[in-house]
Amino acid sequence: MSSPATAGGGGAPEDQGAGGEVGVEQGGRGTWRHAAFHVATTIATPAAYAPLPFAVASLGWPLGVCSLVVGTLVTWCSSLVVASLWQWNGEKHTSYRLLAKSIFGPWGYWYVSVFQQVASVGNNIAIQIAAGSSLKAVYKHYHTAADSAMTLQQFIILFGAFELLLSQLPDIHSLRWVNAICTASTVGFAGTTIGVTICDGYRNDRKEVSYSLQGNTATKIFRAFNALGTIAFSFGDAMLPEIQSTVREPVRANMYKGVSAAYTIIVMSYWTLAFSGYWAFGSQVQPYILSSLTAPRWAIVMANLFAVIQIAGCFQIYCRPTFAHFEERLHAKNRSCRSCLWRLMHTSAYMTVITLVSAAMPFFGDFVSICGAVGFTPLDFVLPGLALLKTSKLPDNLGSQYTVKVLSVAVAILFSIIGVLACIGAIRSITLDVRTYKFFHDI
Repeated sequence: MSSPATAGGGGAPEDQGAGGEVGVEQGGRGTWRHAAFHVATTIATPAAYAPLPFAVASLGWPLGVCSLVVGTLVTWCSSLVVASLWQWNGEKHTSYRLLAKSIFGPWGYWYVSVFQQVASVGNNIAIQIAAGSSLKAVYKHYHTAADSAMTLQQFIILFGAFELLLSQLPDIHSLRWVNAICTASTVGFAGTTIGVTICDGYRNDRKEVSYSLQGNTATKIFRAFNALGTIAFSFGDAMLPEIQSTVREPVRANMYKGVSAAYTIIVMSYWTLAFSGYWAFGSQVQPYILSSLTAPRWAIVMANLFAVIQIAGCFQIYCRPTFAHFEERLHAKNRSCRSCLWRLMHTSAYMTVITLVSAAMPFFGDFVSICGAVGFTPLDFVLPGLALLKTSKLPDNLGSQYTVKVLSVAVAILFSIIGVLACIGAIRSITLDVRTYKFFHDI
């Protein structure tokens, strides 16, 4: 009997070899620690949790806390579900789209391909804006003269040039030590930012800090929608099978440990920063928490440097699905001089487009929200539950089976609705910003 991976004809490109893809490792060499570095770098970026205090402020304490806790639990369980489907039908599926093809057929392949590209490109636009903002903040600390000051766009271009250099590394496994440094920077950023946030909170006059929702009824509703997209973005991980393909045997066990270790870091940093940031600044907290901090200056500089280092690794992981598409079309299967030249050309084209959009529309919070709504929600909240039902990987106990089925369907429906609402809020916010600011505005 043919497996689901081969059923369905030519609706999607055939697997490369044993379920592999161009640019993806065929035999995993990474440990569970390497997996934890990759997962933590992919999810727990400063661009992901720096907006969380603003998201909580847009929802208020009860709904904000509830949304953050639910988002954590659902995505942690979803990550474990995706990890459990490694070789679910006896074949290795080294990318999310090939895994989806094996479960759902050609439509699953194209579903993941489209949303993964939206998530990858949107994520990299958002974090490049964040990197440029952090570099400019460090620059402004040392350059106080008003004349000849560098603009945000210039820092975005500098970061793009550095990412082009890193883009020449062949695969995710080759980034393992880069991502180890990035994971350490994640901890450093979280610790520094939380410390400065609490310090500022005690320095502020607590009587003047308001926790009421701002604006009229329509503004409150759309900001709440936007906040849901931001929270979805903060847990975005559309690259789990690609990461899992770099892990050595026993693959599932190592991936479970890696995911759980990464989520330990995520919970400690996300929850603490989100709640302390909202407590410190109330409804006046900025979409990028570092913009709200005031003292001490050296600690703010350190937090911004940690942010840039961490973002550099995250950007690279999210480049890989797009690079894989390029390399499949160009058949760049070896490391010859010609394939290296093709790689330089398509990575340069990619970086040029991302840098141009980031420089032209530096609206960090808006891109975070729409990327979470359109890119990450379908892949991280909706698809894993449907895949679990489709593959029949359910508990033996009938009561447990019924519970898992109900929860999977409920999560898929609920977050599909949330994704639509968040998308509406993000589009409205971008529309308002485009009316307010000119293109290439130096924020």
